[in-house]
Amino acid sequence: MTGRVPTTSDEELVRRFRETGDGECFAELFVRHREKVYFACRRFFADGPTSEDATQVTFLRAYRSLGGFQGGSFSAWLMRIAKNVCIDEWRKRRESPVVDMEVADLPEPIALDSTFEARCLAVRVRLEMESLVPAQRQCLELKIDGYSYEETAARTGFPVEAVKSHLQNGRRMLWKRLEGTLAHSK
Repeated sequence: MTGRVPTTSDEELVRRFRETGDGECFAELFVRHREKVYFACRRFFADGPTSEDATQVTFLRAYRSLGGFQGGSFSAWLMRIAKNVCIDEWRKRRESPVVDMEVADLPEPIALDSTFEARCLAVRVRLEMESLVPAQRQCLELKIDGYSYEETAARTGFPVEAVKSHLQNGRRMLWKRLEGTLAHSK
């Protein structure tokens, strides 16, 4: 593939890359999606360097996992990877806190910045989703990504009624687990 052809779809570039290993196909996907991924990471992290690192890790994971891409929207798949990379990075930072024991005994501040609060709540929801039954989590993730019941059923292999049931049960479990958190975030 020499030069960029803007009329080539993402799906065609993915297909070519998988068949031939042509790095220019993946390079074109990178050029098309790097800003979107960066700004998604930037909304999650306040600093540019961490967002840039998360963007690089996202494309590295996508490159390594492209063989497992099952079709559909490449952009949505890439954004899910970016979301997971951001959560992983957040966890790494959270797992190694340096705590001054005198400061640790102080009560939490009551008023937090709403953007920070929303970000923390989104991370908490995501962490709670990971503890759901796999079928519930999978259906919820696809619903969050905008898939209909029928599309979710096609992707998961579950009947449409089972998808609806998994979504209802997953939502109920999340609500129970987050009930106190959601009441305080209003």
